[in-house]
Amino acid sequence: MDNFHFYSPTEFIFGKNTVIECGKYVKKYRGTKVLVHYGSGSAVRSGLIERVTKSLDLSGIEYVLLGGVKPNPRDTKVYEGIELCRRENIDFILSVGGGSCIDSSKAIAAGALYDGNFWDFYTGKAKIEKAVPVGTVLTIAAAGSEGSGASVITKEEGMLKRSTGSDLLRPKFSILDPELTETLSAYQTACGATDIMAHVFERYFTNTAEVEITDRLCEAVLLTMIKETPRVIADPHNYQARANIMWAGTVAHNDIVGVGRSQDWNSHAIEHELSGLYDCAHGAGLAVIMPAWMEYVYSHNVMRFAQMAVRIWGCEMNFVNPADTALNGIRRFRRFLFDIGMPINFEQLGAKEEDIPELVKKFGLGDGKTGGFVPLSTEDISNIYHIAAKTEI
Repeated sequence: MDNFHFYSPTEFIFGKNTVIECGKYVKKYRGTKVLVHYGSGSAVRSGLIERVTKSLDLSGIEYVLLGGVKPNPRDTKVYEGIELCRRENIDFILSVGGGSCIDSSKAIAAGALYDGNFWDFYTGKAKIEKAVPVGTVLTIAAAGSEGSGASVITKEEGMLKRSTGSDLLRPKFSILDPELTETLSAYQTACGATDIMAHVFERYFTNTAEVEITDRLCEAVLLTMIKETPRVIADPHNYQARANIMWAGTVAHNDIVGVGRSQDWNSHAIEHELSGLYDCAHGAGLAVIMPAWMEYVYSHNVMRFAQMAVRIWGCEMNFVNPADTALNGIRRFRRFLFDIGMPINFEQLGAKEEDIPELVKKFGLGDGKTGGFVPLSTEDISNIYHIAAKTEI
């Protein structure tokens, strides 16, 4: 196990009807004028925004509303939020929604206190040194942004999807009420579940030896998702299943399952170009890419993939031919994704194999290689896209 520094300061308020406490927690973290940032009209139609603003009113906190965040959140909305924060002297941002809304809120939080273009943080030209405090009311279990310092934004010009991260972006508090996720469609639920599992797998495939404790934590989260996802798709009002999934989403991405070990993140980077170009759901894109990536790199460490197959997917270990076990585990993962309603190839996703050169070009790797479990070249990334394009069950 490697040395590590783990910092996860977010306060979590979990359970039914906890949204009525959001005003109290904004006040606790010294918010006096709040930007309430949310997504589609469903947050208004469902009465959630009214519940949030009522809580703020009861706590004597002023607020300004900014809705309209889209999946794969756009830089244009971030610019709008930054201008609003500066004009209204906002000192706290409350995100009401899923990962896209939280990521947009984080970008606004960093950009509002920065003299340059907030996009500098997403291209590596600048480092986040200060940010407006952020809190969240989570409505989708998926991205884990409610407990992480990460943010992903899409630049509309060129549809470039890029990420940044800083402990300064970690929410001060996050309200997690599983009941708020009951209105999600089966497809949205499955997309979220896929993203949660991908966050764990990005950490599970490591070159660091002797990481048994985090291996077992990763496996526990994955086994939970394998059990609970079909249950909640069959019965969207299964509160206990939704509760387990919601907390799994947070644990999967606040890095408690990733400390002390190298991590990968190539599947996420490869998928970002898909959802950037086609505006597809991130989880759906990961369902197509991650098993394809696994097939392409498993020979780098056959026994780690065999371990996944045995411990997570219940495969029988073939000691004579461990590669057979590894590949069987990958097949079972892909089958699980298919069974919960996820796409498994380009056609089902709405992507086109002839666009692969453009996807690779947008990746922007040039003649170099990525980092991660297996460093990838432009040719490697192209090969993974081609596997993903043609995959069948």
